[in-house]
Amino acid sequence: MSWAAHDLEPYVIQKELGKRVAFVPLLIGSYAPDMTSKWFVYGISLFGIDLKAGNPAQFHRGWPGAGFTHSLVFGVLIGLVLYAIWRNKVVAYSFVIGQWAHALTDTGDTVGTMLFFPFTDHLFAVGAWAYAGQTGRYVDAGAYFSGLGFVWDGVFVVWGILSWRVLTRGYFRTTVMAADPFWRWAARSLSETTLIALYRASFFYGVARWTAWLIWAHVVRSFAFDLRWGGPRWVPRIYADDLNAAQGCRCPGCCSMRPRLGFYGAVAACAWVKGLLRRR
Repeated sequence: MSWAAHDLEPYVIQKELGKRVAFVPLLIGSYAPDMTSKWFVYGISLFGIDLKAGNPAQFHRGWPGAGFTHSLVFGVLIGLVLYAIWRNKVVAYSFVIGQWAHALTDTGDTVGTMLFFPFTDHLFAVGAWAYAGQTGRYVDAGAYFSGLGFVWDGVFVVWGILSWRVLTRGYFRTTVMAADPFWRWAARSLSETTLIALYRASFFYGVARWTAWLIWAHVVRSFAFDLRWGGPRWVPRIYADDLNAAQGCRCPGCCSMRPRLGFYGAVAACAWVKGLLRRR
C-alpha cells in the first residue's frame, strides 16, 4: 500500500494530460480502492466494540474480500456508471485513470493486487516494499517509511513539486475548471479562492503526510532503515504467494492460465479507454 502517492499522483497526471482529464473524478478514482477497506485493515473501535478484519491482507487485497476494488475492471465498471449518469466521457475515463494508477501503484508491495479480477483472483506483486498492514497502523508506517515505500512516495513528492504550475491560479482557471464540470458547478456558491484551496488540498496533504511520517518513524521512534528489495526485513511481511495459495492457486497449470485470461481482459479494458481518449 502507499501512504502518499495516491494523494499526489492525480496532480502529476493532471500535468501530463491537461484539459483531457477532469481532476475531481481523477482524485476520487485515486482514492476509491481504499475507501471501503483501509479502515477495516487497521481496525476501529465503535461504542467499545473493536472492528477489524480477521485476515487484513486477504480482506484488503484478496478474495473473498474487498480486493476487487484494486482490479482494473472495477475502475472501468465505475467509469461506465459515471458515464451512464452524467453522459460525460471525460468524467468517466478520468475516474478510470485515477483508479488504475492506484491499483498499479499497489502492486509495488509484497502482496500486490488482483489486477485482472474477475478473470483471475491471482495477486500480482512487484514486491519492492513490505506489506505489513496486519501489524497495525504504526508498525506498518514504520516499515513503509524505512523501506523502498518511502522512496516511491518520495518520487511523487519530487515529481509533484516539479509540476508546481498545476497548482497556480492561472492553471486552475484555464485548464482545471475548463475540463471539470464540478468546479463550474461549485463556483456558483464558492469563491475562486476557496475552490483553489480545495483543489490544492490533496497535494499539500500528501507532501505533509510523507514528511510527517518520515520524521515520526526516524526521529520520534527510531525505526531502522532497510532499503533492500522487499524490506525492511525486521517486520513480518505477507507475500502474494501466501494469499494465492490460500485462494486456491496451487497448481502450476491453473496459476499460469488464470493470469493469461486476466491479461486478455486488461487488453480489452485498455482498448475501451483508448477509444474514449481518441474520440475526445
